[in-house]
Amino acid sequence: MTEFRYKDAFSANGPEPAARFTGLPKYNFVYGHNDPAQVPTEALAEAAARAIRENGARLAMYHLGDGPQGYRPLRDFVARKLGATRGISCTADDVVLTSGSLQGMDLVNATFLDAGDTAILEDFTYGGAIGKLQRLGVEVIGAPLDSDGIRMDALETILKDLAGRGVTPKFIYTIPTVQNPTGSVMPLARRRQLLALSAEYGVPIIEDECYTDLAWEEGQPPALYALDPSRVVHIGSFSKSLAPALRVGYVVGGWDVLSRVLARKTDAGSPAIEQMVIAEYFGATFDQHVASLKAALRRKLDVMVESLEREFGTSAELFVPKGGIFLWLKLPDHVDVRTFAQSALDQGVAFNPGPEWACDPDAAKSYMRLCFALPAEHMIREGVAELARICFEHTGVPERRGNVQQTS
Repeated sequence: MTEFRYKDAFSANGPEPAARFTGLPKYNFVYGHNDPAQVPTEALAEAAARAIRENGARLAMYHLGDGPQGYRPLRDFVARKLGATRGISCTADDVVLTSGSLQGMDLVNATFLDAGDTAILEDFTYGGAIGKLQRLGVEVIGAPLDSDGIRMDALETILKDLAGRGVTPKFIYTIPTVQNPTGSVMPLARRRQLLALSAEYGVPIIEDECYTDLAWEEGQPPALYALDPSRVVHIGSFSKSLAPALRVGYVVGGWDVLSRVLARKTDAGSPAIEQMVIAEYFGATFDQHVASLKAALRRKLDVMVESLEREFGTSAELFVPKGGIFLWLKLPDHVDVRTFAQSALDQGVAFNPGPEWACDPDAAKSYMRLCFALPAEHMIREGVAELARICFEHTGVPERRGNVQQTS
């Protein structure tokens, strides 16, 4: 009798097995966690009680009886919020609620992409977006960035070169407002240039605005979708403005896109209670909640910048973000942060190596991304000091900490 082994039946095209979760590191600067003190637990409990008392009977129906696009009151809120903050003119009928923005990205990718297609991303961008496209067999091309987002001269060169080879990219994926990981904001003039290139070369744009609600300054440039809804699909989320574990995001687009997105959304509906609670809570408190959250995050960012300047000095180039929860930094060119990432994790310090957030990993070997939202302020100070110590042990950088010369 042949010995039975599950692994003989597993798909040959799957990812590597996941590691077993063994707990969070002491100094956790990874992922998109948010500030625990800013989760409005009592208000959410009250909102949940009200929502369930008033609409709980609707849980007997798939989609709460509102159809596959999601809970109507929350879609109404999304439309109002986008109109007030992003300049987008849309209604609930233009919104599909998803299980976080990640599901939104999966649905959009499935709508547009086949294996062998080409997509353009920012050269430093959300690692999840890169990985998803690579697993689909899509050729990923990175467009260079500067402090204002995608460089339009470089993007035009890429599009012209592809056109010369008979290749039309399926889309340009961009995070124009509070870019991940750099924290930049694309100015209005450049947004118009991007849309003009989209029109000239016939390439749609996927606009990811998961961090826009956390922009420090009011009056950000309008969303790309607001400027030209005919060639943009807009993706957003409540993960960063409220809580990551509440898996609710949204896709905004014309019916020609949403009808195909819905045809691929075969999950019988995203979690209903989360949608009900967010609609109930944010319907009355969105502005106040976001203002409080941003104030707390800015304080933590200030602590992280101060700590990095003290511990790394001029060895680290800091790209101070214009909002959000991440700080992107660069160490000297000879440093490869991958050489000490695992050692740091073993010692309780977790950070995201830059290559995980780059279309060309080697070009980002000296970069790292630090999330400052989760740790308390004293833990940020301690964790950055530990990070500097570990970095020096492996690379000789930084040579000075707190104006003191280090010795090996």
